Amino acid sequence: MVASRVPTPRLWLLRVACSAIGLFACVACAARVTPTPGHSHARPPRPPAPHVPACPPEMVTINGASTDSTGGVEILDDFCIDRYEAYVVEIDAEGHESPHSPYATVDNLTVRAKSAAGVVPQGYISRVQAAKACANAGKRLCRAPEFVYACSGGGPSSLYPYGGKTRQPGACNEGKGSSMVRFFGWDPYKWTDDNFNDPRLNQWEGGLARTGSYPACMSPFGIYDCVGNLHEWVDEPDPQGHGRFRGGFYGDAELNGPGCTYVTRAHSPTYHDYSTGFRCCAAPN
Repeated sequence: MVASRVPTPRLWLLRVACSAIGLFACVACAARVTPTPGHSHARPPRPPAPHVPACPPEMVTINGASTDSTGGVEILDDFCIDRYEAYVVEIDAEGHESPHSPYATVDNLTVRAKSAAGVVPQGYISRVQAAKACANAGKRLCRAPEFVYACSGGGPSSLYPYGGKTRQPGACNEGKGSSMVRFFGWDPYKWTDDNFNDPRLNQWEGGLARTGSYPACMSPFGIYDCVGNLHEWVDEPDPQGHGRFRGGFYGDAELNGPGCTYVTRAHSPTYHDYSTGFRCCAAPN
């Protein structure tokens, strides 16, 4: 007589399952339990997740696009841009940071750009100094097409952060006139470089505003104060070798072009006065 085989625990469980759920389910169950010769039960690896461009938390990611807002079609790569105009901190020889007054120049100092809401942004800075401040933060100056695109939201019919081609007085911090007249009179021939960099110029009530103080002046991308508050230096070639700053400041944001298209070309890259500020851009990680 042939001895009966004792079922293994796995086969016994399989038979119980078959009696309970029927033949069809049993076949499916067995196909899962019984390994195919030469194959393992390991699941195939999942495909890698798509890379999502990432920017530091104080910056906004803007996906690349075509833009003709500066006079010629240009394809923009993805880029990061500071949500707010920059302030700076001083850096000593050991790399330690210390506060810097936004009402003082940064001449002969090593500074690092920062960006945050509710702070007084740095005026009195040249393009050369602004570029170094961005580099010390692991960033760079924004290029002109990037600035204009971030300011307008990319819409070809928008000249202002709040949309459209019509200026809305009071939406951005602009249109308040020159601080030079307030402190040094109406005769520009008497104004000096020291006058243009006087700390008092940005401290009168209602002049320069803290970052993000004008919520209506936020672009569709969530960028504040691209129009008004401070001029913003950009990395933009100039045939005369001049520096260029964009967006206007709290005194005027219309004289050299409306809103996001405003550009001043008259000064050297080493020039600075009370109205000149900046923000930084970067490539996403």
